[in-house]
Amino acid sequence: MSPSTGVLSEDGSVRQCLAQGIAQILPQVGTELIDWQLRYLELLQRWNRIFNLTAIRAPLDMVVRHVLDSLTVHPYVRGERVLDVGSGAGLPGIPLALASPERSVVLLDSNGKKIRFLRQAVVELALPNVSVVQARAERFRPARPFDTVIARAFADLPTLLRIARPLLAPAGRVLAMKGREPGAELLRLASDEDVVWRCHRLAVPGLAAERCLVVLEPSRTANWSM
Repeated sequence: MSPSTGVLSEDGSVRQCLAQGIAQILPQVGTELIDWQLRYLELLQRWNRIFNLTAIRAPLDMVVRHVLDSLTVHPYVRGERVLDVGSGAGLPGIPLALASPERSVVLLDSNGKKIRFLRQAVVELALPNVSVVQARAERFRPARPFDTVIARAFADLPTLLRIARPLLAPAGRVLAMKGREPGAELLRLASDEDVVWRCHRLAVPGLAAERCLVVLEPSRTANWSM
């Protein structure tokens, strides 16, 4: 099924920015992904007028700071089951789910108005691989563990790790999307012998600001299973 077109889809500069960015990040994907990502941004823009889901409103900024920023972590996502903790407006979960329809993605948030938007987005974007859960992350206990738990500006690293550990499969990983390298937070993990981490600098097309991704995985002797 092809996505319907809207105002953003007809804006040549917005489409070009998104197309060029996706070509740099995911050169192997088809052009249909561009239309679906624009459809998501159009829906977000429409809901944002009433529910104030995000402070970023300019179309080009939404492309760069929402979609392209989310897609830069795509190469680091592992496995079939992915949890987006504190998903908010569906970031990075929805752009990643659109790019990887073979993966099962759960969008987790406790905010009612954001949950309503996420559920509507799943319907309008025809996302059978996405489910939405309203719950506090600390209390969420899924029937099956996740291969990847990802969070964007959700919590500091020790807190995120504490929340994510019970949700992960034994060989799972936590992806923490950050701005600058969080040196102080990483130092707080130094005494944790159950975790190994790597910090990757990310280049988001069209964005001058610093971005990095912290990948947290269990050490050889650790057991992160539920």
